[in-house]
Amino acid sequence: MADKNAYVALSSGAKMPLLGLGTWKSKAGQVEHAVEHALATGYRHIDCAAVYQNETEVGQALKAAFDKGVKREDVWLTGKVWNNNHSSGRVRIGLAKTLKDLGVSYLDLFLIHWPYAFVQGDNMFPKDENGAMLYDESVDFTETWKAMEELVREGLVKHIGVSNFNHKQLLRLLEVATIKPEIVQVECHVYFNQHQLLEFAQKHGIVLTAYCPLGSPDRPTAQSEHPVLLQDPTLLSLAKKYSKSPAQLLIRFQIERKVSVIPKSVSDHRIEENFNVFDFHIAQEDMVTLLELNRNYRYNPQTRDVKTKDFPFHEPY
Repeated sequence: MADKNAYVALSSGAKMPLLGLGTWKSKAGQVEHAVEHALATGYRHIDCAAVYQNETEVGQALKAAFDKGVKREDVWLTGKVWNNNHSSGRVRIGLAKTLKDLGVSYLDLFLIHWPYAFVQGDNMFPKDENGAMLYDESVDFTETWKAMEELVREGLVKHIGVSNFNHKQLLRLLEVATIKPEIVQVECHVYFNQHQLLEFAQKHGIVLTAYCPLGSPDRPTAQSEHPVLLQDPTLLSLAKKYSKSPAQLLIRFQIERKVSVIPKSVSDHRIEENFNVFDFHIAQEDMVTLLELNRNYRYNPQTRDVKTKDFPFHEPY
C-alpha cells in the first residue's frame, strides 16, 4: 500500500487503513479463508460484528495469519456491540464474547452497531409471540457510549465510534461524550454518496466508513426492479477509461474522498482485485461525474425497524 492515501488519520492521531475487508454476509465455511487470503494479499483492516455470527471463523483466520508472522499490532480490527447488549452492564459482555471469538486481547475500534436497543439479554433478536421485535426504549445510546468510554480507559478497545447514526444522533453523542466518536460507519456508494453526512462528520473530526460500497449485490432483500450499481453505464464507461473494474472505481472513489471503505468478498480473485486500487487516481472531473450519479438510494433501508423512536433513517442524513 505505497499510496499516500492508504491511511486516514483519526482525531486521536491514530492511522486507520482506508481499505478493509468487510465480513457481513460472509458465510460459515467461507469467511475463514476470505480473511486469511485478504491478510496474505496485504489487507490490514478487517471489519467484524457480533451479529454477523462468524467471528469465531474470523478468529481462526487471524490466528493462522499471526502464526505466519503477521503482527497483531499491524491489523486494524473493528467490532460492533449488538442491540441486545446496549445497557451499561451488558456492553462489556458483548465485547468479551467478541474478543474471545476473535482470539485477541483488544479491539482497535468498537462501534455501536445501531442507535436503538432491543430487550437486553442473550437473545440477539428478541421477539414477542407475534414475531414483532422487542425494543427497550429505556436504554439510550448515550448510556451505551459511557460504557464504551470505560472500555477505552481500560485498554480493551483503542477507539470508539458508531454505525448507522444520523447527524442529529451524532450531535447528541458529541454533547455528552468525554471521548469523542472517531468513526461513523454507514451505507455509502455513488447512488447514496452521503455528501451531507460526510461534510458534517469532517466538520466534527469524525471519519466516515462506507459499507455496501459496491451496492451490496448479494443483499438478501435484492429485487429484480432494484437498480444495479455495478452495471451503471456511466460507471462502466469510466472504469473502461481507467482500465479498472467498476468495483475498483467505486472503491477508489471513496479513497479519494478520505472515506474508509470495507468491500466484502469471499472470492480470492475479487479480494485481490478490490485491493488493487492504489496505483491510480480519479481525475477531479470524473469525481464530479460520479458524485452526480447520487440518487439518495439506500440498498439497505431497514424499514422493519420504524417502530422504535431511535430509528435513524427518517432523517435525510
